[in-house]
Amino acid sequence: MSNSRIKGLRLLPLLLVLIFITGIAGCGTQVPSGHRGVFYYKFGDGTEMGKIYPEGFNWHFPWNSMFVFKVQLNEQRENLHVLSSDGASIGLEMTIWFRPLAEKLDSLQVTVGPNYYNIAVAPALRGVSRSVVGKYKPEEIYSSKREAISSEILTGMQTLMTEKFISVDDVIIRNVVLPAKITEAINAKLEADQDAQKMEFVLLKESQEAERKRIEARGIADFQKIVASGVTPSLLTWKGIEATQKLAESPNTKIVIIGRTDNGLPVILDTGK
Repeated sequence: MSNSRIKGLRLLPLLLVLIFITGIAGCGTQVPSGHRGVFYYKFGDGTEMGKIYPEGFNWHFPWNSMFVFKVQLNEQRENLHVLSSDGASIGLEMTIWFRPLAEKLDSLQVTVGPNYYNIAVAPALRGVSRSVVGKYKPEEIYSSKREAISSEILTGMQTLMTEKFISVDDVIIRNVVLPAKITEAINAKLEADQDAQKMEFVLLKESQEAERKRIEARGIADFQKIVASGVTPSLLTWKGIEATQKLAESPNTKIVIIGRTDNGLPVILDTGK
């Protein structure tokens, strides 16, 4: 037996091992963590319905195959151009979070396929966004109504995607890009509104201060009326007599009384040193 033939016989086991390993590798599919699989029979009924394959290595004949789907949360950013209610061109930078329904992957595979984002999610996001934004004015989209718009888009997407076996967790508007002239007009309006609010506050403060002064003046007037109504000529005469008596009793005062006044009180002159 020749040396080349002997060498060939020695390599035969190694070749058999390699063929066996290659065959084994082709008889299964690895499903990574956070993924699920849908089995497909090439010479059978096609997609296997009613069974979703878990993580790990799943054995099958090499002529069959398995479609692997990521069931973890997916994030995708989109830059859209939409029209406002008055026809202005608006740029939206959006982010959407979504995932396929793990228990419905077989239906998703049959109706849409693994490229479900580009086929179903993205077109729906564009359509819903244009429909919702078209109801609002540029200044509303730019400032006050952004969260409301995001909420409306999310609701619309959840309704549409449930029919496609896809879950939409959230949609947010990250940025709004308006034409330069509209942005300048909005900023000017916002500044004018702030000035108006400031002036309204100043006027309110002045009005409150004026009301306080009116109340204070009314109180003083009422007090004077009460005092005036209680001060009679008899009271004044009595108080004069009391004061005259105290002055007369003072040891440090010398008093000269001259004549009488109309109310009967003497005129007192102080001649002290």
